Amino acid sequence: MRLRLQSLTRHGLCALALSLAAAAQGAAVSVAVADPAGRPLVDAVVMLEPASGKLPVKPMAGVEISQSKRQFNPSVTVVTVGTPVTFPNFDTVRHHVYSFSPVKTFELKLYAGVPAAPVVFDQPGAAVLGCNIHDRMSAWVVVVDTPHHARTGTDGRARIDGIAPGSYRLRAWHAGVVPGQEPAPQPLAIGAADAQAAIQLPVAAGSAP
Repeated sequence: MRLRLQSLTRHGLCALALSLAAAAQGAAVSVAVADPAGRPLVDAVVMLEPASGKLPVKPMAGVEISQSKRQFNPSVTVVTVGTPVTFPNFDTVRHHVYSFSPVKTFELKLYAGVPAAPVVFDQPGAAVLGCNIHDRMSAWVVVVDTPHHARTGTDGRARIDGIAPGSYRLRAWHAGVVPGQEPAPQPLAIGAADAQAAIQLPVAAGSAP
């Protein structure tokens, strides 16, 4: 009888440890982002913020936006506030990278190779990048002030892991949405189990990064 009780106790302790470990890791939130016609949107950015207060964020390391074949790569980059970004030029021609966005205004005048200093994106929002020499070059840097963020793939889905239980606001960004026409944040209650959400963005047909 004593052995059986000990076995049950060990079993209960193991189950409790696994439960606590799962709770510590947090839940996962799968978000589907689509246009008004229901088509999935690639390169949309989803952000999960606490309903009250803010979560601490750390700058990211090793972020690059390169220029190759007269294109920015990647076309959409998501960084946390305070992240330094380098802009290596792998083309045989010089580029003049700039942004006039209020979030971050800067110029990297005609250069080849790697600029001496990175550009630090220190305010949340979206910055549009361009090249003064090649008008067709464009890209976006989305600066977030939450550690819970993700970018959608070709299926229009993104997954955010490690969410502690609580009340949150879910927001989404896409380059095809006209500034000022973003939908209101969507309230989302997170428990111990994984969750799903869907967002529709007012993106015109054919709009894509």
